[in-house]
Amino acid sequence: MEEKMKVGKYRWTILSLVFFATTVNYLDRQVISLLKDDYLQPLFKWSETDYANIIVVFQILYAAGMLGAGWVIDRIGTKLGYALSLAIWSLASIGHAFARSTVGFMAARGILGVSESGNFPAAIKTVAEWFPKKERALATGLFNSGSNVGAIIAPLTVPLIAISLGWQWAFIITGAIGLIWLIFWLIVYEIPSRHKKLSKQEFEYIHSDKDEVSNNVEKVSWVKLLSYRQTWAFVIGKFLTDPIWWFYLFWLPSFLYQQYGMSKTDLALPIALVYTMTTFGSIFGGWLSGALINKGWPVYKARRTSMLVFALAVLPIVSAQALGQYSHWYAILIVGLAASAHQAWSANIFTTASDMFPKKAVASITGLGGMAGGVGGILIAKLAGALLDYYKALDNITTGYYIMFIVCGSAYLLAWVIMGVLTPKMKRVDI
Repeated sequence: MEEKMKVGKYRWTILSLVFFATTVNYLDRQVISLLKDDYLQPLFKWSETDYANIIVVFQILYAAGMLGAGWVIDRIGTKLGYALSLAIWSLASIGHAFARSTVGFMAARGILGVSESGNFPAAIKTVAEWFPKKERALATGLFNSGSNVGAIIAPLTVPLIAISLGWQWAFIITGAIGLIWLIFWLIVYEIPSRHKKLSKQEFEYIHSDKDEVSNNVEKVSWVKLLSYRQTWAFVIGKFLTDPIWWFYLFWLPSFLYQQYGMSKTDLALPIALVYTMTTFGSIFGGWLSGALINKGWPVYKARRTSMLVFALAVLPIVSAQALGQYSHWYAILIVGLAASAHQAWSANIFTTASDMFPKKAVASITGLGGMAGGVGGILIAKLAGALLDYYKALDNITTGYYIMFIVCGSAYLLAWVIMGVLTPKMKRVDI
């Protein structure tokens, strides 16, 4: 206990900044889904396919931005890279308020996508810079829970802002919050080797992993990274599972609206419940693998076992439609469980990037995986839009959601198997 007290805890202050940035990231991106049915769809005459196309523009530029963001952040550093990303996405969020057509929303959404792509490469690199391996999954789970907090805050505030001030102000106010965060980031953040408030004991603790080298100056090319099986394990895992979260994020409000006739004010409590559950899932997911490592488990075994548990926990999602016939709360709780399992999975798959690669390549690897997840998000958005329009025309949209939930339930086990084949022991890359 005395030894832990001597180590210090300034790294957790840094993590709190990453948590709040991730909260803002998800708050900004969810506004459109909460305004869609009551405001934007009637005003701009969107079909489900139109809405899907707006989401696809976001996803395309998010995916492309992920690739570039990781590369840029590895080169200009976390402090400047994160600040640049957040400043642009905050302004893009505000820009939605001035859109006057579907094309205008596509433009605003595209800028939001390319700029928001910097959040996770910067966040994961920050965790790799500030935490030893045994704490990284927990740190990742904690900051990643910010996405859930953002998703909780959005349904509780966005409809009220829209009712009180108009839908435009929902975009303006949420976008402005990020600019406030930016001030704190620029004042507080610096890498450990240059931070004046970091004690020598905590610095040594952060750099206590024996298999990690301190050379973060040399840069690594994408071509070289793509030659490793570890890269493809991470990329494929993200490609298969990230889209499921996108589906929940952009279609959960519509699912509850279309299936159970909930108004936007009725939606606040169910959506807040789902994302409250995911907050606990994200933190528990990070804690579990860290606890197993502290018990003496090899890092790869702790990560693989934890990810299997969470992949299995997603499976009940296929019963959401059937049980929802008895009470919509059954469907809500099952979706909440699946979304929680996703965030627990996410806390661990993100951490595998810093498990398998040196710090100098972490943002690039995270960007490659994020790009793959974005491509998967594009495909699932197009699938959902086409499928739901088709079954809505047949007055049987329930079947469309049932098919989508089967896709959601199977993705994680498939990803777990493929990752295990490519990197059964998650061997560290020597670059």
